[in-house]
Amino acid sequence: MIVCWGFLLVEALLLVEINVGLRRMRGKNEDESELEVISIRTMAQETLGDWGGALATITYVFLGYTSMIAYSSKSGEILFHLVNLPESVSSCLFTTIFTMLISVGGTRATDQVNQWLTASMIGLLLAIEVIAVAFGGWSGLEGSGDWGKVPATIPVMIFALVYHDLAPVLCAYLGGDLKRLRASVLLGSIVPLLALLVWDAIALGLSAQAGQVVDPVELLMSERWSGVSYLVEVFSLLAVATSLIGTLLGFLEFFKEQLKNFSRDSKPTRTLQVNVFLPPRFLTLPHSGYLPAQVLLSIKSSLIRSVEQNAKILQEPIGMGGWWARNKISFTAMAMAVAPTLVVSTIVPDAFSAATDIAVSPCKDAKQRHTRN
Repeated sequence: MIVCWGFLLVEALLLVEINVGLRRMRGKNEDESELEVISIRTMAQETLGDWGGALATITYVFLGYTSMIAYSSKSGEILFHLVNLPESVSSCLFTTIFTMLISVGGTRATDQVNQWLTASMIGLLLAIEVIAVAFGGWSGLEGSGDWGKVPATIPVMIFALVYHDLAPVLCAYLGGDLKRLRASVLLGSIVPLLALLVWDAIALGLSAQAGQVVDPVELLMSERWSGVSYLVEVFSLLAVATSLIGTLLGFLEFFKEQLKNFSRDSKPTRTLQVNVFLPPRFLTLPHSGYLPAQVLLSIKSSLIRSVEQNAKILQEPIGMGGWWARNKISFTAMAMAVAPTLVVSTIVPDAFSAATDIAVSPCKDAKQRHTRN
């Protein structure tokens, strides 16, 4: 698991370097009111060419939808156990709540909610681990394990530790600050690594105590104190929520960038002429006269930016039409990301197992042992 974590860490740091490099080339800055995300597709296209961008897009969209379906379906299953709400209704409600949080609340509000959910999840995990240790579920480094079965579990470990779909959003959110980005990636990846290492030690201890390979979660939930089952279910729901937020946020920003690029390419561009605002002779003085050429060019560039901004303000519609014009890309991206997810998770029985199986690997035996909760 530590090897998988190290591989994913290096991969994430490389993605951050590429993204920040492209942001600097394009002049993106952290003072922009709206996040300007450079997606995985753009990164691959700029570094690997059009074929690389197309392959990255197909792979990213496929894995994104399967992950979203898995999270949505699992949330319905957990809520059914907790509040006895039908799985199809609870999964739609759960996914819709977090979709509206991201779409209406924005990235900063989503970040605050995610921090609260993550802190609660870590607290519950610590409580569950303490209870498991109290039941004798701790083997440390002495647990009985079968190293021959490790290769089959590698895809599961990678799926549990992966966070790379959020890298473009993180780069935009932190304004391309490499120092903060490296620290965020490193510290943010260490927390789940430590939690999983402790849980693995507990799982091995519980299996040894039972004398056979068992699901440690089912073993804990079968204990006398019924409160354990509620702790496990709530922890699982929080884990799904935080995973859904990260995947959905990256997915929405991905579709928004593609829609913006399509809208930009489909509109004819107009060249603004600013020479009319100043006497022609004043602007065409080369290296002598009233002002140096560099100053004249600077003045001309400032005028162009001012005219473009004023023209943009004047062309913006008002009322409901203006609101839709400003938000149509966001809502279209939201529909593209969420609608297929809700349809599949609602009409396909056991969508969680099927989607997780596709997203992780064809190793069905490993998936059944490790991704049930």
